[in-house]
Amino acid sequence: MTQTRIDLVRHGETEWSRDGRHTSTTDLALTPDGEAVAAGLRDRLAGTDYGLVLTSPRLRARHTAELAGFADAEVDDDLAEWDYGDYEGVSTDEIRTTVPGWTIWTHPVPGGETAQQVGARLDRVVERFSAVDGPVLLFAHGHSLRALAARWLRLPGADGRLLRLDTATVSRLGRERESPVLLRWNS
Repeated sequence: MTQTRIDLVRHGETEWSRDGRHTSTTDLALTPDGEAVAAGLRDRLAGTDYGLVLTSPRLRARHTAELAGFADAEVDDDLAEWDYGDYEGVSTDEIRTTVPGWTIWTHPVPGGETAQQVGARLDRVVERFSAVDGPVLLFAHGHSLRALAARWLRLPGADGRLLRLDTATVSRLGRERESPVLLRWNS
């Protein structure tokens, strides 16, 4: 593995991300603010010759990639957001009225994915970009990118709970000598 830079971009704001509602398979558009901030990423990401640019199949991630100057990003289904099953469109506070203390990282998701399933699918993404020479750029979602970062660090996917990630932010994974590290987070 020779590449040492993996840039992660969480999609711009949607109505549901703004309102704290779990959004996986529902294909929401970016809000006008989300579009403006995503377009502002263009200058931050310009000038790098990425060896691989991938995006989640969801509209919000693909549109963020397009606005940031990467309309030709390759869709990778493994970058899709955590499948929230029965909790799609529901906020954590609403879920906790019936399941006290619930988090996506520690509790079951009826009809959705487990942390282990998400981690396994993101391991395929890590394996894929690990074979690339040069920097890599990924456009995806809050929970999936947090789990991916945990897997990069050789931690269980559920340890992504320790890494808050805001919309339209750029984070960077890399290496210090042979160890995988976080170089920048949520900037």
